Amino acid sequence: MNSTNVCVDSSVALAWLLITQQNDKADALRKEWRESGVQLLGPPLFRAEVESVLRQNVFFKKILPEDGEEAFSIFLAIPIKIIDTPAMYRKAWELAKKFNLPVCYDTQYLAVAELEDCEFWTADRRFFNSLGGKGGRVKWVGEYTVKAKGKQ
Repeated sequence: MNSTNVCVDSSVALAWLLITQQNDKADALRKEWRESGVQLLGPPLFRAEVESVLRQNVFFKKILPEDGEEAFSIFLAIPIKIIDTPAMYRKAWELAKKFNLPVCYDTQYLAVAELEDCEFWTADRRFFNSLGGKGGRVKWVGEYTVKAKGKQ
């Protein structure tokens, strides 16, 4: 498996940008990836999902408008390579059928990971569980063990 690329879904980016239960682990992963020179990957859907959730949080007053603006600016600076190919959409369609899922949103991320032969990280436990352990490349942020300082 390619360790220089990692596919991340919007739930991971949102754990970086908003207060969630997975903040510490998601932040540790981001730091590890940055220090290792890992390229973040995702489907086009990534940007729309993150932007929409940030906006919802401001609109429904879960975060202050100025915090939303700051999170949005940080989001725009996330160095992610978007994979937008017919092969990705075909693979997402096939994966949704394979895992008997009603939509292809989440499988777009898994499709990117499969096509790029890399891990796919999510903070969405429900999606992780819906794969029933069948997607070996799928990693849940909640199971990440933060490495001790000085040990790699």
